[in-house]
Amino acid sequence: MTSPPTTPVPQRADVRWLETSALAGIWTREVTLFTRYWRSTSFAALVEPLVYLLAFGFGFGSLVAAIGDVPYIQFLGTGIVASAVLFTSVFTGMFTTFVRRVFQKTYDSLLAAPIDVHEIVIGEALWIASKAAVYGCAPLLAAMVFGLPPSWGMLVVPLVGFLTGLGFALFGILASAVVPSIDSFNYVTSAVVTPLFLVSGTFFPLDQAPGWAQTLAALNPLYHCVELVRDAVFLTWSWRDAVHVAVLVSFAALMAVLAIRAMRRRLLG
Repeated sequence: MTSPPTTPVPQRADVRWLETSALAGIWTREVTLFTRYWRSTSFAALVEPLVYLLAFGFGFGSLVAAIGDVPYIQFLGTGIVASAVLFTSVFTGMFTTFVRRVFQKTYDSLLAAPIDVHEIVIGEALWIASKAAVYGCAPLLAAMVFGLPPSWGMLVVPLVGFLTGLGFALFGILASAVVPSIDSFNYVTSAVVTPLFLVSGTFFPLDQAPGWAQTLAALNPLYHCVELVRDAVFLTWSWRDAVHVAVLVSFAALMAVLAIRAMRRRLLG
């Protein structure tokens, strides 16, 4: 007795760990949403660092004319770039991600499509970092109005902003998956974000700071962003910039691993 012919089973195409189609879907959604609220988001992201620039530049700047050979308004303008990147990326990563996961259930809907948790995390972080790279250039343009001479090194600043924003966006996503409620972000802001902001070399150089402050700065990704931006703008490149880049890459990689694990536990149990 002969067995009936069997229908060959089609082979499943190889699925990559990070599918470009999944990222494209996430970005399409983000761009569509961004066209609806870009005015309010851009206003907050652009005006806040400019307020710092004007307040400290002309307030504290009236007492301190220059830092080394650099006028204080230019020293501050290059440092505020990092602050703009920080606020744009970390707060978006924390609050937007939390609201979409807990209240809007956006990620549950995305998981019903052929999209995995890590693709959601990476897609969101890449989008946030892209916005941070753009918004981070606003203080630089304002500083040019107040006398900062343009240089070809400024072309590198958006890349520095993107890399820094990627790490802090992933940190924000990690925080959103760890905190029990949205009110708990007050602890993250007060205990982590604010100290990183203050001990980053944005408003004053850290060369003469106490040892503990210099140690904290060396572990602070925002400090390395500030140093990279200033070296790019003032064309003062050195071997230390390779260390700054390595720290930012390591920070982003670590945050990616932790954020994906935390979000997977939240979304998949």
